[in-house]
Amino acid sequence: MTLEEVRGQDAVPESTARMQGAGKALHELLLSAQRQGCLTAGVYESAKVLNVDPDNVTFCVLAADEEDEGDIALQIHFTLIQAFCCENDIDIVRVGDVQRLAAIVGADDESGAPGDLHCILISNPNEDTWKDPALEKLSLFCEESRSFNDWVPSITLPE
Repeated sequence: MTLEEVRGQDAVPESTARMQGAGKALHELLLSAQRQGCLTAGVYESAKVLNVDPDNVTFCVLAADEEDEGDIALQIHFTLIQAFCCENDIDIVRVGDVQRLAAIVGADDESGAPGDLHCILISNPNEDTWKDPALEKLSLFCEESRSFNDWVPSITLPE
């Protein structure tokens, strides 16, 4: 038995509970940020915000379904956004269900189809630091993940 196998056996219940807590916290954070008007959705819109005011961005969500994994242009954008977020100390997570994300934030275009939700940024609603319990939980989750060399952890959103 290898060290990875031993670690994997011990960490499964803890990591499942940790992942569920992070998913619930992300759900709460997205709803709260949307209510306060500090949510930016879309790869290009997010890139603009990161370019203009990176100090105001507190959290980043990258979302891709299985069919998006083959989209080279999207993966290049993700790599650049991840690098920028790491360089500017912005916590970042990945979500594998764009449709579930659309159900939470309700971002539809005029035709009723979900808008671009591949990248979502959460910004401070004002000049003061935003104190949100869900944001604090997710920041701790990201910090713990980095201690395991998981720089962009994946989160599963609750049903």
